[in-house]
Amino acid sequence: MDPADSKAGTTSEGKTTGTRLPPGDFGVVLATLRAHHGWSVREFARRANVSEGQICNLESGLRNPSPAVGAACDAAFGTGGELAELAEAGRRSAPTEAIAESGLVIAGYERIFDELKGIGRSTGPRFVTASMKSITRTLTNAGQLAVGEQHANIWLLASKFAEYTGWMAQEAGNIAEALQWTNLAVRWGARGGDETVAAYALVRKASIAQHRGDTHSAIGFADQAVRHTAANSVIRAHAARRAALSHARRGDAGACRDALERFKSHATETTADRPPHWGPRIENGGPHLLEASCMLSLRRFDLAVGLFTTELGPAVPADSNSRARFAVRQATALAGADRLDDACRILDATLPVIKLIDSATVRAELARFVDEARLRRISAGQLDLIDTSAALATR
Repeated sequence: MDPADSKAGTTSEGKTTGTRLPPGDFGVVLATLRAHHGWSVREFARRANVSEGQICNLESGLRNPSPAVGAACDAAFGTGGELAELAEAGRRSAPTEAIAESGLVIAGYERIFDELKGIGRSTGPRFVTASMKSITRTLTNAGQLAVGEQHANIWLLASKFAEYTGWMAQEAGNIAEALQWTNLAVRWGARGGDETVAAYALVRKASIAQHRGDTHSAIGFADQAVRHTAANSVIRAHAARRAALSHARRGDAGACRDALERFKSHATETTADRPPHWGPRIENGGPHLLEASCMLSLRRFDLAVGLFTTELGPAVPADSNSRARFAVRQATALAGADRLDDACRILDATLPVIKLIDSATVRAELARFVDEARLRRISAGQLDLIDTSAALATR
């Protein structure tokens, strides 16, 4: 949030103020503002002259802010005293039992989850992971004390945060941590009464295996997800997507085509299911972009180029990660079709975004482009771009 844009809005208490603080208690607001600015805990602590441990405790709700800390945070963010007021209001209304007001806190976290998720899609894991983890700690602490419907809602929300934190770990290239968070999402989803996250976790494992090049395991996990007792049409569509991409990587065009048809069928059924509280939107990319990606892996470059050319534009998800991923795939297809000039133009325009989001999955796509481009006749200018891409893909 740029302080220059903070003109009129509301606080989490609903009062009109001079800035646009995001909703939530002090810790939620602090985590959201920090994510907006792209500051690590260390960087923000330096700017606010507050210890890193204190920042973590504030964001996780383990410590109440003093007016002085609120003022220091105001100075760092340029929020004109709003954080100091929020800190004082929180101290005045602090309940004697932590769980008494947890419903308000959970509502705040629900409101900011989509915002943090959007930041992650556009800027990569390093700007949101700390905030996601600190909020998760608050939720699990509250979940230990909650009862009834509130208990279920808290654990479902914790499961949602854990699932996305696992995706961010995968994007950061930390597979072990991605699996740990995915397993936590399964456990916490079950506490909230939702077993479907266990079925979706198999899709996540298929995705991890696919990006590691283990197509056999990816197909196996996708098949397990389909057979899971809690699988619904959303999960089956996600599983079919992973199966189609993995069969294409193996060069099995027939199995790929069957999986594409299953994806299209399940995708049309998803509107009948309640939207899940985890995972990406099933329409992310759509069937034609999925087919284009499969044709690329099958080395049917002309077909892939045609599909990418037709579909890229309005059909591409708005977030930077997806745009970069599909742009690199399009460039790879163009390189394979001996249109390296066109491929390099697309890639040159996409590299700044790739550098910003620092996504392991996008870097893997970039490495594939480099491998394909180096099979072609390369000019001096193209060689510089390809070398730059190779360095970025392996960092």
